[in-house]
Amino acid sequence: MSEMVAVLTGRRKWVALCFLALGVSMIILDATVVNVAIPTMVRDLGLSTNDAEWINAAYSLTFASLLILFGRLSDRFGRRLIFTVGIIVFVAASMLVALGAGATEIIAARALQGVGAAMILPSSLSIINAVFVGKSRAIAFAVWGGTIGGMAALGPLVGGWLTTYASWNWAFLINVPIGIIVLIGALITVPETKDTHARKGFDIAGILLITLGLAGLVFALIEGQRYGWITPISDFHAGPWTWPLESISIVLVVGIGGILALIALVIVESRKAAAGKVVILDLRLFRIRTFAFGNAVALIVSLGEFGLLFALPLFLQATRGYDALQTGVILLALAAGSFLASGLGAPLAQRFGPVRVLQGGMVLEAVGIFGLGMMLSTEVTGWQMAPWLFLYGMGVGFATAQLTGVILAEVPVADSGQASAVQSTSRQIGAAIGTAIIGTTLIVGLGNVAVQLTDRGVPAEQAQVISDAVAGSAGQAIPGLAALPDGEVLVSGASEGFANAITYVAWVAGTFVLLGFAASLTLPRNAARIESEGYEPPVEAEHSGA
Repeated sequence: MSEMVAVLTGRRKWVALCFLALGVSMIILDATVVNVAIPTMVRDLGLSTNDAEWINAAYSLTFASLLILFGRLSDRFGRRLIFTVGIIVFVAASMLVALGAGATEIIAARALQGVGAAMILPSSLSIINAVFVGKSRAIAFAVWGGTIGGMAALGPLVGGWLTTYASWNWAFLINVPIGIIVLIGALITVPETKDTHARKGFDIAGILLITLGLAGLVFALIEGQRYGWITPISDFHAGPWTWPLESISIVLVVGIGGILALIALVIVESRKAAAGKVVILDLRLFRIRTFAFGNAVALIVSLGEFGLLFALPLFLQATRGYDALQTGVILLALAAGSFLASGLGAPLAQRFGPVRVLQGGMVLEAVGIFGLGMMLSTEVTGWQMAPWLFLYGMGVGFATAQLTGVILAEVPVADSGQASAVQSTSRQIGAAIGTAIIGTTLIVGLGNVAVQLTDRGVPAEQAQVISDAVAGSAGQAIPGLAALPDGEVLVSGASEGFANAITYVAWVAGTFVLLGFAASLTLPRNAARIESEGYEPPVEAEHSGA
């Protein structure tokens, strides 16, 4: 055996799981809370639009690009060690964001938050894979998955409450007490596990290629809409430096560079592994069918899984007049569904098998999304949306937990850190692609606001100007139209156009989830079934180290 394993038993394992889930909830909550806090930060600190966008992008960029690196390091140096260091880094960075007085220090602190999050997420999942066995592991995966889905929906509520009744600073300072509790709890209840026979040394070339490759790819996916996919549509600034080329977008250059780095990574790592040298990513894991196909499903389903959550708050606030707190309350239905699914997932997986529960979850997601698509209108209420959001949340809870279990079912425990990181990276890249597609769909749909306005007698030239303003603000210019001449007509037409656009978004998001369901049909029907019934797959003795 090349793995230092400490299987948890009795009440302690559930206490440990609570602290692991709380640590994960902190980073998921932060990723969504900031979306609500940014408008207030812009007003209080005088930030530019570019500054505000980079506050989000800096976090996403470091988070997604470092997952695999820290997942591998956790296998080698200790999963609890990386988890606790990640908590410390994340809490310290949160304090720096809250105390920041300008754009530069806040953006740098957000990037540091991403580093901490990249340490926490894969190591927490790897700890669960290493110290829980049999039925307990299935339940632990369900709780982990339900936490992600539920916290993604709770974020806007928490952010809205804090920014309304406290200040934007508390959207980040809330991480301090949570982080301290998680840190103390993890040190007391979570045992250390690691790959004790990993080869010494570092794969410097692999580390550089995988970090730069993922950073380039994620940057392109996040920023393509803003700066232009091929030719520049707006200036790119990094401090005093400005992208100098007028015919080629920085997104195209960085994106191609990222893809080339990832291709080089595959070539370099394959040759090193064949020569018995240390590698950062053991590509032999992709020979495991459930791991390879499971990651493909994770990427595809992530294209649409949370895409609607990006656009729905914009619609509710621009056309229905809800504030951030009210929007968060409406999304509680999704969180409730996700948390319920986390409790039901394990027993259902015992009876029907994890793959069937996974597929059922994706069907529920699609039903919820398409149901919302049919309900969304300028007159829709939160109560009318709640049943569909609840179904959507249940689907997310079932699918996230079971897909995680399926992907890791046949992976040797000694490699669980990098395997956990790969599946998290697949989800992040899928979410980045999905957000880009959903954002484009929304903007294209909002571009048709002019049709609604001209149908109401607005002159074509004025209708086009208003349509451009609505599309450029993601709909947030709609309430201000009431102050213009014939404001009621303008608001009515623009709101109807937004309702049509959000419906298109729902169809696109639901279609991606159905594609994920189709991809799941490639998974073995009984994947992870044996393990969930109490049998542990053998741990391989040969590993490639960090």
